[in-house]
Amino acid sequence: MTFYTKNVGWEQEQHKLRKIREKVFVCQWRIPKECEFDYQDRHAFHILVFDERDHEIATGRITPKGEIGRIAVEPEYRGAEVYRLLFDALLAIAKQNALEEVVVQCELDGVNYYRQQGFRPVGTVYMDAGTPRQPLMCRLSEFSLARVELTH
Repeated sequence: MTFYTKNVGWEQEQHKLRKIREKVFVCQWRIPKECEFDYQDRHAFHILVFDERDHEIATGRITPKGEIGRIAVEPEYRGAEVYRLLFDALLAIAKQNALEEVVVQCELDGVNYYRQQGFRPVGTVYMDAGTPRQPLMCRLSEFSLARVELTH
């Protein structure tokens, strides 16, 4: 199957972004809707991933400060290829905006995986919508796209 990405703005495509994120985070993972959408959505850079039939199947965002998050992928498309494509697009935005590092907020069971990708813990563990999370940071110069294989 073939996939492609598109950089989109919140104002123009929020209906598509909301649709995917509500399905994944609110319906499947039971994240409260009021926690899923925040003030950063208006200022973040967003990516939509499309399948070969031009259906949006995934999304993610990166804030102007380099925080990668809100990565939501339709269940039937969760695999290395889609995650790699999504991360490629988000990191390209980071480079275009001359960011030197990116940050992810991951669940505790994903910390070791991200460490293998070049991320290192920064700050303390905190609770987000009932889930403990650890902030991790990676300098773009130390990140290897070939190693990215995110899974849920």
